[in-house]
Amino acid sequence: MTVNLFSPKLLRVGGGAAGEIAAVLALLGLRRPLVVSDPFMVSSGLIRRCLDPLAAAGIAAEVFADTVPEPVDTVIEAGVGVLARGTRGESSFDCLIGFGGGSPIDTAKAMAILAAGGGRLRDYKVPAQADLPALPLIAIPTTAGTGTEVTRFTVVTDTTHHEKMLIAGLAALPVAALVDYELSLSVPARTTADTGIDSLTHALEAFVSRRANPYSDAQAIAAMRLIGPNLRRVYRQPRDAAAREAMMLGATLAGLAFSNSSVALVHGMSRPIGAHFHVPHGLSNAMLLPAVTRYSLPGAPARYATAAREIGFADAADDEATAGEKLTQGLQALNLVLDVPSPAAFGIAGAAWEGLLDTMAQQALASGSPGNNPRVPAHGEIVALYREVWASGRNAD
Repeated sequence: MTVNLFSPKLLRVGGGAAGEIAAVLALLGLRRPLVVSDPFMVSSGLIRRCLDPLAAAGIAAEVFADTVPEPVDTVIEAGVGVLARGTRGESSFDCLIGFGGGSPIDTAKAMAILAAGGGRLRDYKVPAQADLPALPLIAIPTTAGTGTEVTRFTVVTDTTHHEKMLIAGLAALPVAALVDYELSLSVPARTTADTGIDSLTHALEAFVSRRANPYSDAQAIAAMRLIGPNLRRVYRQPRDAAAREAMMLGATLAGLAFSNSSVALVHGMSRPIGAHFHVPHGLSNAMLLPAVTRYSLPGAPARYATAAREIGFADAADDEATAGEKLTQGLQALNLVLDVPSPAAFGIAGAAWEGLLDTMAQQALASGSPGNNPRVPAHGEIVALYREVWASGRNAD
């Protein structure tokens, strides 16, 4: 069986990598970037870590910083308008730089796709493939979580239909990524936890996915070994440089893993929670992860047992059943350490949650991700899992 493998042309990984942005542009033959970032990166001055090296090389970059924490189609359309205004004569942009967390990078990806193909973003949601030629994107992540700097995916909310759309294709794959852990040293604790759980979920789901392969397995295992012992450390000790470096590399490897296999049921169920209740993506993953893992265990007990050992929840001597049980217990304990709220504690009303269960289950299935799960659920089973997550959270509270 042939396996398709995807990754950026160039990865620069390590402290200070962001300062090499001008050299990377020169290597790629690019000179007129539009930097896509967010208001905090601008107000905090962190964006100077990107702009100053460009200015020193004589590159005057324009900035689009109107992104929002969870990308939406209206912001992408506004960004495409900025791109269009810079496509005349010498002022035309020849690339995009996504600088920030997953949202600015995902926004830049969607901007490139929409600018190249026209229409509406909804036209590109899976099962469509966005493989059209688009402006090259250089990604500089400031959080250790989404792995979007190395993936061929972007996720955007359709504000009309209240649906988080998964968009996939070569046009979403960055041409280069600069992975600099120093940019993550000042990330707040809540964001550290949410993005860290996101990266752990990427690695775990890539490893148990029905589309896993030897390449994705190697990346997922390496990611779990890095994230497992370090997520608690960076949450409790945010200036721990060694732990931050491990988490940043782990997130990138987890991104490579799922970009070359897939995510599964957790992500399929997580996106509707974010779209309807505005829960940060990593946080909604964390809410779901213990229950969905427990449901999925019978579909791949050996794989889940291996994952439990690699993360550090189980010992090498534990049999499959014991390791699987330790995995679900470990994920529950991790949520407690990281102060993950239940849906109710987050502020979601019970009636609103119950009233949207059918819609959320439909949207989860439509994304295609549940079909990659080792145990593939029917609509009713997804509804039951949403109810279980609500009930377990209520009992914990």
